[in-house]
Amino acid sequence: MIERLRTQGIRDEKVLAAMQQVPRHQFVQEGLAYSAYDDTALPIGFQQTISQPFVVARMIEILRSGRELGRTLEVGAGCGYQAAVLSFVAQEVYAVERIRPLLDRARENLRTMRRPNVRFKHADGNLGLPEAAPFDTIIVAAAATSVPAALKEQLAPGGRLMIPVGTSEQRLVLVERQGAIFRESRLEAVRFVPLLTGTE
Repeated sequence: MIERLRTQGIRDEKVLAAMQQVPRHQFVQEGLAYSAYDDTALPIGFQQTISQPFVVARMIEILRSGRELGRTLEVGAGCGYQAAVLSFVAQEVYAVERIRPLLDRARENLRTMRRPNVRFKHADGNLGLPEAAPFDTIIVAAAATSVPAALKEQLAPGGRLMIPVGTSEQRLVLVERQGAIFRESRLEAVRFVPLLTGTE
């Protein structure tokens, strides 16, 4: 998988090392373990997916470009895979998930990996996590119709936010905060499950 990521253009050695450290097969259902290292999203139940390895690596590489991730918020923890990868490159990871059984699974998956710098919260990701803000980095694992205002507000000065935006057609959007100014860059096309409101 790591060599494939290199051929796909991932250059950040710290990101590649983090991807190497996380056994992806432990985050998918047993029957799908044979596909765990393919470059594809896989179902994890509750109409949610674990993102394809390239997209995880690409989003983190862009967010890291020229800087450290620092205090990081992940919206849409799912099964905990991306939080596990982030734990090797970020100082602190706060991961929120709106579906309680998925959150419980993510916690269990991370417990077996003994990652002390990850904290989970059952919450509506559209609202961010104001009690732990501001964040140097925010990464969203579901597609919004527009960038939630609460997430922009919780970015620290100099912070970066990566979020898929769109419905039938989606693109990664990088938001960079410079004081009170938010600069948005539209990047490549992606496919994510929708970012929903509320908790269950």
